[in-house]
Order: sequence, then C-alpha cells, then structure tokens
Amino acid sequence: MPTYQIQDAELSDLESIVAIYNSTIASRMVTADLEPATVESKRAWFDAHSPEKRPIWVVRMEDGEIGAWLSYQSFYGRPAYQATAEISIYIAEKYRARGLGSLLIEKALAECPRLGLTTLLGFVFGHNEPSLRLLRKYGFKEYGFLPRVAVLDGVERDLVIMGLRVGEESQQ
Repeated sequence: MPTYQIQDAELSDLESIVAIYNSTIASRMVTADLEPATVESKRAWFDAHSPEKRPIWVVRMEDGEIGAWLSYQSFYGRPAYQATAEISIYIAEKYRARGLGSLLIEKALAECPRLGLTTLLGFVFGHNEPSLRLLRKYGFKEYGFLPRVAVLDGVERDLVIMGLRVGEESQQ
C-alpha cells in the first residue's frame, strides 16, 4: 500500500471530496443521491464541519491525491444527542479494498474521546455488504432496520443503522 497521511480536510480538498462522492452514485450501493453533487452544493455541508467537533478527514496519498475521506455528522440535531455522530466513509475507486476504510475507522474510534463522542452510527443500504462487513469488523451492531425506505432506479432498498458504543466494543 502506498504511504499516506490522514489530515483535516481543507477547502481546497472539497473538489476531490465531491469527485469521490460522485463516483459512488452510479453503483446505487453507497448514497441515496441519484445525481452528482456540485462543489457549490456541498460548500455549506463542508463549512458546518470543524476539526475540533465534527471533522472531515482526507487520506492524502504519497502523490498528494486524495484517496478517501471520512466525515462526522451530528445526529438528529438536538443537544441531547451531542455525544452521538454518524460517520460516512467514501473511497476513490482505485483505492477501494486496500484497507483505507479500516484506517479511517480506527482513527475515528481513537478520536472519539477528544471529540466528546460515545456513540458512532453508520447508515448503510442493506445490499451494501462491503460497508456492513467493515463496520461489523469493528464491533458495530445493527441498531435499526428500515425496510424498503429508499427507491433506487425503481428498486426499493433497505437501510440498516449500525451503531457502536465507543470503548465498549470489547464487551459486546
């Protein structure tokens, strides 16, 4: 595997972040978006994140290219849920199945105490077995199942909510 660095995303990374995100749309496995996003449409999302509370990280490969990214999203937007966050991981096609997802989850888990997080969530389509397998590998359990709540090209799809109490994975 090439060398890499996991860094806080900068505004100049947003174009690459959006390109990686858009590369997943056609598969109908990763996102419920049906059309590509624009950098402009993701600017407010990007600005709502901060390295201190809800970071976006990029995996910068040795040549400077962004190979993957992870973001934390506040859950449900109410103060009582402050210690819970949803994580999203997106990997550039040429770097998939090379361990970048694992590297990002390991960093996400390690950073939870600093970020004041006790619970991580992942919202995953039921047919996205690679992502479900990745989360299970780190102790995430099924917290919820929403049958046929998304329609992708005329096909109804399930949503699985995976969750992990940080620091308790060895007790499960």
